[in-house]
Amino acid sequence: MNTDALEFALLKAERRVLEMQTKLHCWATDDRDRGFDDLFNLVADPAFLLVAWDRVRRNRGARSAGVDGQTARSVEDGQGVEAFLDEVRSDLRDRTFRPLPVRERMIPEPGTAKRRRLGIPTVRDRVVQASLKLVLEPIFEADFLPCSYGFRPKRRAHDALAEAHHFAKNSYEWMVEGDIEACFDSIDHTALMGRMRRRVGDRRVLDLV
Repeated sequence: MNTDALEFALLKAERRVLEMQTKLHCWATDDRDRGFDDLFNLVADPAFLLVAWDRVRRNRGARSAGVDGQTARSVEDGQGVEAFLDEVRSDLRDRTFRPLPVRERMIPEPGTAKRRRLGIPTVRDRVVQASLKLVLEPIFEADFLPCSYGFRPKRRAHDALAEAHHFAKNSYEWMVEGDIEACFDSIDHTALMGRMRRRVGDRRVLDLV
């Protein structure tokens, strides 16, 4: 697939993904107890995988290779995007997809002398993760509180600061600062999966997560 054809396919894919995300979010908002039983086909949908690929390719980490040595550029220059995504989709649908170990690097934490561990998945695994995010995010966005800002679409640290400033101007006298040490390493995966099962009944998706 040449560049122009890929760009046109991406535009169509983005439209389809947005339409489906809007439906998922509306269904989740209208029924807070609704479980979703057929999400796997969306994760493996060609449009979702193409948009997921584009998100991975545009990310700053696209030049970093996982344990297989592949970068987004090497996929484009070698196998080609269309063949790469066809292979990912085939592995997903055949239930033969298995994520590879992450490549670990130690990187400095800004403003401190500490270093933290960074895991770099393969490009293939990142595409599947991005497709999962495209499917799951609009569902769980319906459940998050308005005062929650971390790792959410169209929300920034500046928005949280603006809300804190609003509280400070309206007679609130106390502010408590808290932090979860090594947050991602400390998350209870059993509890997290329990929360996910309230919304996601598709075992194939849960197995991927």
